[in-house]
Amino acid sequence: MKASYLTLLCLLVLGGNSQSVAQDKETPYEMKTYYLVLLKRGPMRNHDSTTARNIQKAHLENIDRLAKEGKIDLAGPCLHDGDLRGIFVMNVATYEEAKALVDTDPAIKAGRLVAEIYPWFSAKGAMLR
Repeated sequence: MKASYLTLLCLLVLGGNSQSVAQDKETPYEMKTYYLVLLKRGPMRNHDSTTARNIQKAHLENIDRLAKEGKIDLAGPCLHDGDLRGIFVMNVATYEEAKALVDTDPAIKAGRLVAEIYPWFSAKGAMLR
């Protein structure tokens, strides 16, 4: 099941990017390694509603901080009630940096989410349309 989430996500992102990364003779593009973070349902989901709301608020503030620092290029929740809860595309130099930044997330710290991190190769500056 893990591989199917990753495959689907990559197809959706690449499909959305197909025009922005299309290479022709006049417009070469540079490839870059990003880090794809799959946020999954964590083992600690029994927080009371006030605590859960506070953790979610802090989670969103952390995403905003990382985006302003240029460390997250894309983030969002999955709109279903499965184990996969959301994604980040991180713009950092190494897996270790991605892991360290993901570990600052209050929802990860609280155990509400767990993260799987994958190196991902895409055209530098590609964007969804």
